[in-house]
Amino acid sequence: MTIVCHRPEGLDQLEAQTNFNKRELQVLYRGFKNECPSGVVSEETFKQIYSQFFPHGDASTYAHYLFNAFDTGHTGSIKFEDFVTALSILLRGTVTEKLQWTFNLYDINRDGYINKEEMTDIVRAIYDMMGKYTYPVLKTDAPKQHVDAFFQKMDKNRDGVVTLDEFIHSCQEDENIMRSLQLFENVI
Repeated sequence: MTIVCHRPEGLDQLEAQTNFNKRELQVLYRGFKNECPSGVVSEETFKQIYSQFFPHGDASTYAHYLFNAFDTGHTGSIKFEDFVTALSILLRGTVTEKLQWTFNLYDINRDGYINKEEMTDIVRAIYDMMGKYTYPVLKTDAPKQHVDAFFQKMDKNRDGVVTLDEFIHSCQEDENIMRSLQLFENVI
C-alpha cells in the first residue's frame, strides 16, 4: 500500500490568501503534520481528533458537518490549505466572512437555504456532542425549542427557510452573537 503525501501550496501564496503571516503558517503546518503526517485528514481521523474535545458526548455527527464545511472542494479529505483557510476566516475574518462560513456549515445540503430539518440535525448533533451530563439537564424537546427560536428570529419573511442575507442580518442584530464571533480573534 502506498501512502500519498500532500505538500501544501507555497507559504507566500497561503500568506496572501489568509490572515496569517509566514511564521504563524509554519507553526500551524507543524501542528497539522504532527497530527496528520500524510498532509491530509480523512473524515474518520477528523472525527477522532475532534471527539477528544468532547469526551462525555458523541461528537461524530457534528464533526461530520464540520468536516464538510472544511472540505470545500468536496474531496473527502482536508488538506492543510483547506484547514488554514477556514481557520483564517474563523479567527481573523470579517464578521460577514465568519457568518457566511457558519451559514455554510448549517446549510447541510448546500442549496443556499437553512431549513428546519437541517437546523434540527445541527442542533441535535450539538446536543449529542455535549453529552447527557449537561447542567441544567436538557429537556427532550430542547432541540425543537431551539430550532423554533432560531426560525422565529432568523426567518424574516416567514417562508420556512433562512437565506444567507436573513442569517447575516439577524446575527448582526444580536449582541450575543456578535460578541461570540470575537472570542477567538487573538488565539494565534
